[in-house]
Amino acid sequence: MQIKTVKAVYFSPVANTKKVVEAAAKVMAFQLSVPMEVLDFTLPAARTHSYSFGSDELVVFGVPTYAGRVPNKVLPFVKELFHGEETPAVPIVTFGNRNYDDSLAELRNELEHNGFRTFAAAAFSCRHVFSNKINMLRPDQADMKVLSEFAEKAAQKLKDARKTEDLGSPVQVKGNDPVGPYYRPLGTDGQPAVFLKAKPLTNPERCDECGLCAEVCPLGSIDPKDVYSVPGVCIKCMACVRKCPQRAKYFEDEAFLSHIAMLDQNYTKRKEPEVFI
Repeated sequence: MQIKTVKAVYFSPVANTKKVVEAAAKVMAFQLSVPMEVLDFTLPAARTHSYSFGSDELVVFGVPTYAGRVPNKVLPFVKELFHGEETPAVPIVTFGNRNYDDSLAELRNELEHNGFRTFAAAAFSCRHVFSNKINMLRPDQADMKVLSEFAEKAAQKLKDARKTEDLGSPVQVKGNDPVGPYYRPLGTDGQPAVFLKAKPLTNPERCDECGLCAEVCPLGSIDPKDVYSVPGVCIKCMACVRKCPQRAKYFEDEAFLSHIAMLDQNYTKRKEPEVFI
């Protein structure tokens, strides 16, 4: 197969998925001696039209795991905006050290349905966006070594294939097929923690109204003219919290905070990357 370009495609509010996908795509592009291009569809401006990819392109496609699956507000973008024409693809998911459950299988299935041909896949544990205790320094050097070796093997498989059928897609990954329900978050009491309507608050003593939080919100849910107002849906991606230079954004929803405490109590043990070729 003759590949002309490697495309790194991802949704990545806090840059965990960005780091993993771009690193993998860079190694694959080097191994294939072709250029790498980035398509970041995190922000609304990048989702105003659809994208098509040919059989001479390799797409490394990544999303974070939310509640064990592709984020429900992101899934429509994956379904509707990205289409391949027998395009080789490598689905990658990141997760916050609990479990990626069915997210990788779901992403693979959606890519296959849209004309991509998946032949390798991976799941990498990264810093949990909710927590200040879980995976603070990940992906770390050990993770990146696994990532590099995985990308090299994936590129070699592509080089060895004379035609798309030789790739043997779809890649076999862990997870239910069809995928199961979303994971139900729990609180410290072991009961379901319901915080779908929780939204970030703003500390007026810290906020200088720079508007960055509105700029980085992937759903455009924060009012740029009044950053204290969040009229849109909040997916708890934590982009506004993590990227605020004044540390003015925060959550105080009791159920949400209880869920974070439960994660801190139970999911600090290191989860290793899982790769599939």
